[in-house]
Amino acid sequence: MPKKADPLTIDLFDDFTEINPRRIILAEDAVILRGYATDIAVDLIKSLEAIITQAPLRQMQTPNGYTMSVRTTSCGTLGWVSDAHGYRYERIDPNTGQSWPPMPQTFLELANQAAKEAGFNYFIPDSCLINSYEASAKLSLHQDKNERDLSAPIVSVSLGLPAIFLFGGNVRSERPQRHRLEHGDVAVWGGASRMAFHGIEPLIDGVHSLTGKQRINLTFRKVM
Repeated sequence: MPKKADPLTIDLFDDFTEINPRRIILAEDAVILRGYATDIAVDLIKSLEAIITQAPLRQMQTPNGYTMSVRTTSCGTLGWVSDAHGYRYERIDPNTGQSWPPMPQTFLELANQAAKEAGFNYFIPDSCLINSYEASAKLSLHQDKNERDLSAPIVSVSLGLPAIFLFGGNVRSERPQRHRLEHGDVAVWGGASRMAFHGIEPLIDGVHSLTGKQRINLTFRKVM
């Protein structure tokens, strides 16, 4: 039998009923795959370092003029961009004037295999959004809705420091679940949950052996 959570600490993460099960069902067509990327995390981070050299992380502006607390870059055919003109995907990195770095094969294989594990076959992403969180950085509840292909799932990989992942319903008013994402965890959602609101609570300060004082999130999407 799985080990039950300590009743004295369950209120810290009020949606946990078990400690680190390998697979958490969030909703219809939505799961967390515990530790799915752990074994290849070092290779992912090495590839990530090369990407950031070509397309450095930056704090983007929201259409309302606010500076995002996360630092962001992309790889793949298309990169996600936010500025006074809105949220969108572009083929050219506006900071460098060059195409975004190509998506590494390790990234493609991980996204494809994790999607398949979650029940989504033939997922081939054309964009990977890379977010770097440091202490107090957060991502407010939002939907991923700038993609033309809404039939494809979202695959989200956590590396480095842990974070509290918020996963709600298809309307903002629905109270979100709270789940602690650890290094190597992969969340996948699509189908009936493709338009679910989701976000990250402010990151707690800390140090991770591979990423230092940050959490890295790789979000794979099929845009076109």
